[in-house]
Amino acid sequence: MISFNSRLRSLTQERQSWLCVGLDMNPEAFGSNSLSNLKEHTFNVIDATRDLAVAYKPNFAFFERWGAAGFAWLEETALYIGDDHIKIADAKRGDIGNTALQYADSIFGHFGFDCVTLSPYMGRDSIDPFLHDPEKGVFILCRTSNESAGDFQDNLTDGDPLYLKVAEWANGLNEKDNIGLVVGATAPEELTHIREISPDLSLLIPGVGAQGGDLEHSVKVGNQTGVGLINVSRGISFAGDMSENAIRSAAEDYLNQMRKAIVND
Repeated sequence: MISFNSRLRSLTQERQSWLCVGLDMNPEAFGSNSLSNLKEHTFNVIDATRDLAVAYKPNFAFFERWGAAGFAWLEETALYIGDDHIKIADAKRGDIGNTALQYADSIFGHFGFDCVTLSPYMGRDSIDPFLHDPEKGVFILCRTSNESAGDFQDNLTDGDPLYLKVAEWANGLNEKDNIGLVVGATAPEELTHIREISPDLSLLIPGVGAQGGDLEHSVKVGNQTGVGLINVSRGISFAGDMSENAIRSAAEDYLNQMRKAIVND
């Protein structure tokens, strides 16, 4: 049995790719409110990037908004991605133990995802139900990429910002080598500090592309010790004229920048 983080390390080394394609299928960005058109576009994005990406990250909100049809679309998307890539459920769950167990069964059992994003706010019993299987991983929100992330995450606790406390706490949960952290590319100094505190944890790094995060710094620091996955959503899924050629060209450009940064580190 190979742990989640071990599998992720192996895949990134084998493919020389740290690219995670975020599937944030926003009808407003796509310019169509047709579910069938959005489905087709989702599969086009996957087809155009399958040999470039190491992971895909469907954002549950963009599927759930469609109700039962959206859940069916999410099932189809997970199956379409297949087992050769890391499937990240961007669900940001966080609830008491018994409820968390139901979420874990849904995400890992029913939908077949490899890992999930989680909020740490309710403490350890909201995380533990997702950690039973070493092959299934979690990415805990630590220092996020959104504009108001610092409202709580930068607050000092015993002299250290809260995000560092979360990183230290997450280290202690990593008994099965299946813990990771979400750290935004829009916070380069914080990313550096977190990588120093948590050298062995995988990092999921959003905020590159539309949010303007520092790609070179993120891929270098993120992969100094553990793995740093670079997530790009809108910058790939809605690139150019949104054709498969435009999507692929954008993905190739991001991946080439990552490879160049790693080689020059």
